[in-house]
Amino acid sequence: MTEIILVRHGQANSGAKDEASYDRLSDLGHRQAAWLGTWLTETEPHFDRVLTGTLTRQRQTASAMGYQTTVQDPRLNELTYFNLAHAMQAQHGVPAPDTAQEFARYLPDVITHWSEDRLIGVPETFGSFRTRIVALMEEASDAHGRTLMVTSGGVIGMVMQHVLGLDARMMANMMLRIQNSSVHRLRYVHGALVLDTFNATPHLDAADRAHARTFI
Repeated sequence: MTEIILVRHGQANSGAKDEASYDRLSDLGHRQAAWLGTWLTETEPHFDRVLTGTLTRQRQTASAMGYQTTVQDPRLNELTYFNLAHAMQAQHGVPAPDTAQEFARYLPDVITHWSEDRLIGVPETFGSFRTRIVALMEEASDAHGRTLMVTSGGVIGMVMQHVLGLDARMMANMMLRIQNSSVHRLRYVHGALVLDTFNATPHLDAADRAHARTFI
């Protein structure tokens, strides 16, 4: 049996204006990750391998969960949102939003422009982003046992596109729903990846943790 568990990192520095400033967990992000680690230890403690990207917030999340990373794989690194946002404004006159409601309308437009190669000069094309993630998932599918991957929302969104056959706008809509420290479970069955669980947060179900459900 091959099972892949994707975890989005805990809440990062949500007030940041650039990639470098964003890339660290908030105090709440550390708590989210620790709670998730406790839940996993109590319910399904064994993983054959633990992968993270090379980003600080991903590595901090795995550490706070109590897991030692087997491999840091840059293919699990997030899309460069701030670069996409700057290109969206410079090339199409659309500024980054200030509210969550505006962001929910904005992100699908950004991802659609990116997927259609209408954002020029960004560090990575949509196609190359997809290629690296699909390649990693194919490698993980060929491995036996259980793999834990600690990554980011855009990567998880692209995995959903690959598994479910989504277009770019629907992929972005799913990205908007991915909570910090959420769990996404896939199995490799009859030659294909199958989605078992999307966006689960069992470690945040208690009433006194309702405040800890965050998206950014």
